[in-house]
Amino acid sequence: MRSTPSHAEPLLRAALATPIIMARLTPQAWDLLLRQARASALMSRIANLIDEHGLREAVPAEAWRHFEGERQWAARLAHDVQIEIGRIAEPLRRAGIEIVVLKGAAYIVGDLPPAQGRDFSDIDIMVPRADIETAELCLKVAGWRSKEIDRWDERFYRAWMHELPPLAHAVRGSVVDLHHTIVPQTAPIRLDARLLFEAARPGAADRSVKVLGPPDMVLHSATHLFNEGEFGRALRDLVDLDLLFRHFGRDADFWSTFLARAATLDLGRPAYYALRYSARFLGTPIPPDILRQSHRFAPLMPNLMDWQFERALRPPHPTCLDPSTRLALALLYLRAHHLRLPFWLLIPHLLRKLWKRSVKPDRLDPDPREVNP
Repeated sequence: MRSTPSHAEPLLRAALATPIIMARLTPQAWDLLLRQARASALMSRIANLIDEHGLREAVPAEAWRHFEGERQWAARLAHDVQIEIGRIAEPLRRAGIEIVVLKGAAYIVGDLPPAQGRDFSDIDIMVPRADIETAELCLKVAGWRSKEIDRWDERFYRAWMHELPPLAHAVRGSVVDLHHTIVPQTAPIRLDARLLFEAARPGAADRSVKVLGPPDMVLHSATHLFNEGEFGRALRDLVDLDLLFRHFGRDADFWSTFLARAATLDLGRPAYYALRYSARFLGTPIPPDILRQSHRFAPLMPNLMDWQFERALRPPHPTCLDPSTRLALALLYLRAHHLRLPFWLLIPHLLRKLWKRSVKPDRLDPDPREVNP
């Protein structure tokens, strides 16, 4: 008998955690799954799960055309991103600057499972703090340009953040986020970026382009998801964590190293959330003793955070957006700014953002991050 899962658990999240349920979905449920997957940028991931579990015959032909089409598009995009990474790396390499690729692009450089079918909006790279102005100049000479921003935003990026204003290529439109560390300079987290560079590993195809070591890569992904306050792709990012845990976790030493590294880098809290919610919502096979050990990084009110993240980690689709979810997202947005900024900077920054939204709606100038390479 074919059925539609209960609305208590978002259909997409249920399908990611237990793919076999897709064998008995109704046509209406397939339509809902497709819409939630598209909103979450997880169409290709669902297509891969359908193939991995031999479920192709259960998928209506109309739905499969959408899933397979997205997967083919993602494969072409990954190929383009690989080429673009080489174009970004070349002027920096000539200048003798060490390059570490981050987040989605790193999965391509490292030939890692999350790269399969993933979408991309920008390419994140990290260079040593001492080299960041030179790196910016090299990229500008090679054709990348900064979006024009006002003096406050310029100072905000350069004095207090962990990255410079985005650079968009004048011809191809690809966007580069140039980092010198992975957390804002104003954050209470005390992270020594030199440790990240020391543990970085050569990429799979080009050894001059590096990626973070396995524990650091997972910790960066977790920090980006749980500390940034932007949840439009939160479920996709949780899937990235699930795939990284499954891949690196095949090495038994990874788990203890992961927790030790979280303590060293002062990233225990996002490590706790990554372990807790990937296991809870996606069924990630994490050793029980690792979950228990991670509790030393737990917040004071874990139940309150569970309530917020359970909602934030739903598909960003109208079927999952109720008043409690809106409240949770608002609280997490404020939390993220509190984690990034001291009070004396937080208040003027938020007031200024509110003023800009009221005076200058988003219709004026598209964010270069929305341009794919």
